[in-house]
Amino acid sequence: MPEATLITPEPPRAASAAAGDAGEFTPLMRQIKGQGLLERRIGWYTAGLTVNALAMAAVVAGMLWLGDSWWTVLLAVPFALFSTRTSFYGHDAGHSQIARSRKVNRLLGLLHGNLALGMSSAWWNDKHNRHHANPNHLDKDPDVGEGVMVWTEGQAEKRTGFARWLTRNQARLFFPLLLLEGIALKVASIQMVIKGEGWEKQSRARVIESLLLVTHFVAYAALLFTTMGPGKAVLFAAIHHALFGLHLGAVFAPNHKGMEMPDPNVRWGHLRRQVLTSRNVRGGLVTDWMMGGLNYQIEHHLFPNMPRVNLRLAQPMVRHYCREVGVSYAETGLIDSYRQALTHMHGVGAELRAQRRAGR
Repeated sequence: MPEATLITPEPPRAASAAAGDAGEFTPLMRQIKGQGLLERRIGWYTAGLTVNALAMAAVVAGMLWLGDSWWTVLLAVPFALFSTRTSFYGHDAGHSQIARSRKVNRLLGLLHGNLALGMSSAWWNDKHNRHHANPNHLDKDPDVGEGVMVWTEGQAEKRTGFARWLTRNQARLFFPLLLLEGIALKVASIQMVIKGEGWEKQSRARVIESLLLVTHFVAYAALLFTTMGPGKAVLFAAIHHALFGLHLGAVFAPNHKGMEMPDPNVRWGHLRRQVLTSRNVRGGLVTDWMMGGLNYQIEHHLFPNMPRVNLRLAQPMVRHYCREVGVSYAETGLIDSYRQALTHMHGVGAELRAQRRAGR
């Protein structure tokens, strides 16, 4: 794995559009640049980062003040909410949305990922940037590779044993399984650092990532076990990670599931590759806040380094332009986005259910 991808990844940028699509995408890029929507929003991010840090600090202060009380356990709910907010800022830093300097973005990613959440920013950036480069591509997008869930009938047919049962029922199990996602993200981060694969000639970066992860886990355990008894501490951690995983998964689920999956033999340019595989979620400021701006998934994929606050401003221009050039622009309500995603997941397991009913 190349160093630039693992440690200081460059987010996929709109300027890298394929030659065949350049004529289609360039006018839109020119409009967006002309409106200044790719310029950094330092003040907006400074305010947001400060408020989020103060909110997290307030929850911690509340835990210390309440001590060994069941009320302290209830603070796992706001702790999960603002942990998710923290992950959004880590995501934005990974895309170089926040600062002009790559070093500052890298530092923000380490602070909001490794230190605050116990998640490797290098692992996340590598996985997420590969997704952005080829969304919903079976051979290149790690988010639709064969894992706990599968996304095509071809993947489903290969499943055996418990995995086959899981695929038959994956639509109804999707949200319950998200309760484990918070733990799964940390496990994947730890595995990457321990394995050492891809860290060649990067020992300093690996040490930094490792030390920050260890600091997180020690501080997290110390906070819980010094404020509460062991039973309450374990319950707090379980609620915190379950709600954190559920919130993150509920944000990511509507974005691509059930959308176009490119034929490996057909090469789309940047505009179609990003728009046809993505779905926006309609809503107001509350939806924007709860989803970290990722409800503007089309705009985010077209312009990954666009500051989150500008995505709402870019949407009318992108939607109008797609209509002009005849590219389908998917936008729906939150509940309907889940319905579409779950319907697709249910359909993937349809043949397996039919085989089971037939006794095969």
